[in-house]
Amino acid sequence: MVAQYTAEVKSGTQVPRLAARGVTVGYGDRTVIDALDVAVPPGVVTTIIGPNGCGKSTLLRTMSRLLKPSRGAVVLDGEDLAGLRTRDVAKKLGLLPQSPVAPEGLTVSDLVARGRHPHQSWLRQWSSDDVSVVERALGMTGVSDLADRPVDSLSGGQRQRVWISMTLAQGTDLLLLDEPTTYLDLAHAIDVLDLIDDLHESGCTVVMVLHDLNLAVRYSDNLVVMKDGAVLAQGHPCDVVTAELLYEAFGLRATVIDDPVGDRPLIVPIGRTHAQVPGD
Repeated sequence: MVAQYTAEVKSGTQVPRLAARGVTVGYGDRTVIDALDVAVPPGVVTTIIGPNGCGKSTLLRTMSRLLKPSRGAVVLDGEDLAGLRTRDVAKKLGLLPQSPVAPEGLTVSDLVARGRHPHQSWLRQWSSDDVSVVERALGMTGVSDLADRPVDSLSGGQRQRVWISMTLAQGTDLLLLDEPTTYLDLAHAIDVLDLIDDLHESGCTVVMVLHDLNLAVRYSDNLVVMKDGAVLAQGHPCDVVTAELLYEAFGLRATVIDDPVGDRPLIVPIGRTHAQVPGD
């Protein structure tokens, strides 16, 4: 699988669903990302990793058009994202931002139904087709039994599933998820990532930001490793994750071994007082 993936990328047979080309973006006078190039292959899970403040979420927000680059362009399915109508973007791309908040008292079904807004107009009102899409989205995320519950009464893991369900109700097959496991304990984080893996298996292209390196490695086909607003490496975890790269990107001393329950690398942190710098 790794060899096939690498060959497809190198040969150019995988046309990116989403790509940043020479993108520069920041906040006020502070540049966070400068002339960055990155491509999202179709049909895989791409995870952006890197130290705090390196520009991971800024990149994701730029690729979802929440931030406008001062230079360069984001391309969605071959078209400049900046030139597309907001409604058309929402029909192709679904975004789950960090720590989304629902209005107080809003029920799960009402929140998920909001995912159908891009498909509504004065000519096309709510229909039985929309009902079917919402029911399917609730079923795919396993929250159908929560449909009448207020969102603010749910656990963290349940809420994340509901928000993902709303994103699915948009009817897109390209999902951008900014730290979908934030504030979740390990069991709930695995639950959410298993759901994301199921969505990928059903045909979705997924781009997400994660902090947990081992979870990023286990659930990703394509890693984008960032530092100081630039891409250090990109590729399959088996090709990218090395002790040297971890030290360069994170200042982390670690050893990399085979994961005993999967076909991916496993990162074992060593700590500053127990090992030499890789390559010394």
